[in-house]
Amino acid sequence: MSRNHVTPGDDASDHHLWGRSEPADLKNLAEHRPEVLYEALEELCRRVSGGGADGASAARTVGRIAETLADTRSRECAAFAVDIVSRLLPSGATARKDTDRQGTDRKEADREAGDRLLRSVAARLAKAQQLRDLEPLFGELPEGIEGPAVELRACLLGELALIGSGLGRRLLDAYAERLRELGHPLAQLPRERLDIEHRLTVRVRGLGSIKTSKQLRSRFPEIPPTDSGADAGRGAGETQDDVRATALAGPFTLGGWAREPEARFFTVPSPLSTDDFGISFIKELPLDCLAGEGGHRGSALACATTPDDVLNELFSAAYNGGVNGHGQGGAYARLYAWGSLYALMGLAADVPYLEAVRRAADHRWLRFMAFTDWFHHDTADVAFAVLDPTRTRVAVLAATDTDAGQDLVG
Repeated sequence: MSRNHVTPGDDASDHHLWGRSEPADLKNLAEHRPEVLYEALEELCRRVSGGGADGASAARTVGRIAETLADTRSRECAAFAVDIVSRLLPSGATARKDTDRQGTDRKEADREAGDRLLRSVAARLAKAQQLRDLEPLFGELPEGIEGPAVELRACLLGELALIGSGLGRRLLDAYAERLRELGHPLAQLPRERLDIEHRLTVRVRGLGSIKTSKQLRSRFPEIPPTDSGADAGRGAGETQDDVRATALAGPFTLGGWAREPEARFFTVPSPLSTDDFGISFIKELPLDCLAGEGGHRGSALACATTPDDVLNELFSAAYNGGVNGHGQGGAYARLYAWGSLYALMGLAADVPYLEAVRRAADHRWLRFMAFTDWFHHDTADVAFAVLDPTRTRVAVLAATDTDAGQDLVG
């Protein structure tokens, strides 16, 4: 075995060589001798906890091996991967022992990196492993929701729900019910994929981000402008709701999109005709995203869309992450997307999901696009407006992302 294949007892510096191993080498070792990887990681983590090795490098190595094992189909590999991120991953391994703001920021970055690894391993397990090999992982019910071991299993249940798997298995059902009783946020989501979620994680060729008015018009029916719509927009009043706005913007802020999303709420004194709920109405609202003509050529437009389209965009924003952020994993992207959809409709958190789907059909949903300096028409732009069933309340959400590397403020 070459020195790139570390075994327990190797020199403390060997994990640097191991970290540079080719993926095919690690995959081969995971398939044929996973216990070697696991035992070596145990030794590496002992060195880190004792201060004898570089924590940041060790954490990267541990994460890389955990993902490789999660991708390798076998009950043993699944168990090793779960144990690594549940028990062995050095807690705050890359954190510095200082008390200034830089140290606080570093610890927060470490926590986020640990969350990303945990969610990545959960997603890989759901995709690669057979359900019968995952079931033993849920044999012991948790006493609380704190800790990586419980969080990993909650994420794994969430990932399985997205692929329509796991429901009806005794151990998984019991664990999910226990999480629900304990109040874990992921456990409040449906254990199976709803019809409105049919597009989540599904990539369709030719249906990427909408960046041009031509693309928008080709996919959705445009709403013609009306003078009465403009009159209604001028008479709209704004309603402040910071809690609702935070939930509405969540998929984009948590996904690290380049600009702070705009989340606003308006009321009109009398019911708005659905024919007047279009770009003429929206352009009269005091929205930051519509201020100024901008340097891009084109006219603002609005098209009718559907709740499943909106939910998919909200999910994608968190799932893929922005150019300045990271993807949040399927389970949490689903949670953030639903939270944003509820905020768009102004629904209380205790409204059942299927009831929310029913109510969504009574709302009017719009996508709109504008060519102002607020939007970038670069990596991704998303803008929605939703009219409630009383036809007197409107929610607006606009977000934009870019890889221009600017330090943008909302």
